Amino acid sequence: MRLNEGRCLQIADLDTARMLLRVRGKGNKDRFVPLAQKTLQRLRELWPAHRSPTWLFPAVTRHGFKHSVQHDCGPITRTALQRAFRCALQESGVKKAAHVHTLRHSMATHLLEAGVNLRIIQNILGHATPNTTALYTHLTQQVRDSVHAPIEELLKGL
Repeated sequence: MRLNEGRCLQIADLDTARMLLRVRGKGNKDRFVPLAQKTLQRLRELWPAHRSPTWLFPAVTRHGFKHSVQHDCGPITRTALQRAFRCALQESGVKKAAHVHTLRHSMATHLLEAGVNLRIIQNILGHATPNTTALYTHLTQQVRDSVHAPIEELLKGL
């Protein structure tokens, strides 16, 4: 998901019967994406902390969650989400530069490497054209490996 799509998820967007999540996409293009059982479990563990009737990730006010639920301050802010990601990245020990949007790219690349059809990935990402999704193909390990052998062959006689 894009940052704004994730932060604006609502409780009503969960379809637990079909294990799907409705994503309110860019340009008013809604889509349904698969919802992993582990993700649903984590969301259920998180909910008692805030009990927002509307938002999966509600904004935290200076008065805490209780105040934000009573006055429905809306979804988590972009800044708070980015700050949480930076903290998680630092705690993970990963040294590569990354942003929230990096997770979107990583998911697409992992799906491609797992053999998921490009058209399905296009739908999950909410891309209007397959050309946009096809950009992810250059990032896969299979593509990098397929280039390595011909280069080795070319340089073998040198």
